[in-house]
Amino acid sequence: MSRARLVPMSAAAPAATPAAAPPPASTTAPPAAGASTEEAVDTLARTLWGEARGEPVRGIEAVAAVVVNRVRRAERRGGHWWGGSVVAVCRKPYQFSCWNANDPNRAKLLAVTAADPVFATCLRVARRAVAGLLPDPTGGATHYHRLGLHPSWATGHSPCAEIGRHLFYDGVE
Repeated sequence: MSRARLVPMSAAAPAATPAAAPPPASTTAPPAAGASTEEAVDTLARTLWGEARGEPVRGIEAVAAVVVNRVRRAERRGGHWWGGSVVAVCRKPYQFSCWNANDPNRAKLLAVTAADPVFATCLRVARRAVAGLLPDPTGGATHYHRLGLHPSWATGHSPCAEIGRHLFYDGVE
């Protein structure tokens, strides 16, 4: 049985400046305008299942943190191209491949129910994230990719964390 790895990348960096304190736990990730909290939880849980269902819980939580970090960054800036709500961020075209119309797993993503134990876990994580109760194990990351892949957006950026089989990045715009 393999163990999840959490390797803060900043630990290897010389004399890194201290990271900003995370937002207080009472900050919530709002649903999309007109969307219910239930829709935000469901959309986030499906995103987590589609993107991280092969990961340990810590890896699922890390992907949830990326969505919440994007929402919070958009709130601080008065908006952002990737959207300003959980639903908008998750469903922004080409941001989370599980939602792409041509993704071969999209039909599975739309059909999965809480009877699937991994999806049930994703629902629990999503509820905590939308309620603002999920700690951020990524250190503020807004992007990630699977180990072994080298997307063009990651060129010139250093990961801030490695959790499970994903590398996480902050400062990618």
